[in-house]
Amino acid sequence: MSIITRIKNIFSTAKSTEIVGVALRQQSISYFSKNGNKDKGEVVENKGNSVAVALKDLVNRHKFSGQCQLVLAHAHSQIVQVDKPKVPDTEMNAALKWQIKDLVSISPENMVLDYFDGPTLAGGHEKINVVCVPKSDLIELVATFTDDDLNISSITTEEFAFASLLPIQQDAILLVCQQPNEEINLLIIKNGQLFFSRRLRGFAKIANKTEDELSMGVIDTLSLEIQRSTDYFERQLKQAPIKAIEILLPLEQEAFLARKLAENTNVEVKLFAMASSLENYRSSAVAIGATQLNFMEPN
Repeated sequence: MSIITRIKNIFSTAKSTEIVGVALRQQSISYFSKNGNKDKGEVVENKGNSVAVALKDLVNRHKFSGQCQLVLAHAHSQIVQVDKPKVPDTEMNAALKWQIKDLVSISPENMVLDYFDGPTLAGGHEKINVVCVPKSDLIELVATFTDDDLNISSITTEEFAFASLLPIQQDAILLVCQQPNEEINLLIIKNGQLFFSRRLRGFAKIANKTEDELSMGVIDTLSLEIQRSTDYFERQLKQAPIKAIEILLPLEQEAFLARKLAENTNVEVKLFAMASSLENYRSSAVAIGATQLNFMEPN
């Protein structure tokens, strides 16, 4: 079952080949458009408006056409891991809605959810990752797309948009990634599949810190969270060791942070390499990833 919630045929089918990735943030919206060999992107500040108002203004000003991949910010979605219910697939969503009701702040009556398979623990114990969004928020966001030339082809989360940036490879990679002013994600991707994800709290303002401030506890704390995640992946999930850690963080001290993290681990740590033509859009990596979602979508 896909985490990506399809909202197809809401509007008339667009004829354009343009693909637009739109990534929501707390204080801004970034977009990246692919149309043949013509790529363009921009970050638009939110200037105190609601997200829906800012999104509608963005869509109206740029007259996008084609397919839109919308990425929700952390504030719009919640992810929890629970035991997989022993019910038919056709009843899974209904069962999950009541199973997670005490674990999230969204009421079952106002909940839209999807899920993707979690790890299988020792003894064949199956887990499932549930992503839920307030229905009222989702309706408000979708309603901003009133142009018949633009079709919402998918709505997803930061985790999958970031993961889609990595090429398919057999070795597991841990990606440390973040949108500006959002929390950090720790993702483990293997064979084009998102095996593991964690949202870290307390790192949203990391870009405002100097090298000295990063060295005074921030890097050590981040290193500890990375070590906990790799230990869980290798020991609890019985997976082969992670081969590399890649860094994709929107801060001037990104290279410094990567060097310091490398001092705390025996695994290679390196900056995530964007395509040379996209290096100027590094802080908009989620919007770029949204335009490449297809191969990450589970069967």
